[in-house]
Amino acid sequence: MKELNIKDWIFLAAILGGLSVALGAFGSHLLEPILDPKDYDIFRTGVRYQMWHTLAIFIVAVLQNSVKLDKFNSIQWSFLTGIIIFSGSLYVLVLTQLRWFGAITPIGGVAFVLGWYLLAKSAMKIDTE
Repeated sequence: MKELNIKDWIFLAAILGGLSVALGAFGSHLLEPILDPKDYDIFRTGVRYQMWHTLAIFIVAVLQNSVKLDKFNSIQWSFLTGIIIFSGSLYVLVLTQLRWFGAITPIGGVAFVLGWYLLAKSAMKIDTE
């Protein structure tokens, strides 16, 4: 994994955040009228998880500037991997009807959990004095 700096992660969070809004609008304006309600809900789950973890990427980057989190890039890459695999697989599943994509969604969920674990572990090492 390439080490990205704080500026790179904030830029990436801005792009991912804008993409979350665009995908949400695409879903509500174009997909909701034509999708089965269950598929629309699956798509919205992907958008929600993408936005929440985009905010996590942004907040961790901002925190890194002041508290120097241990494993900073690993935390960020875990969240990004989760967005790509978890949210991405849900988007592909709904848009292509390739249901087997649902089988890889939990891998993205594990990446999210790993990111939160690494963040918690890193937080325990912050010197508050």
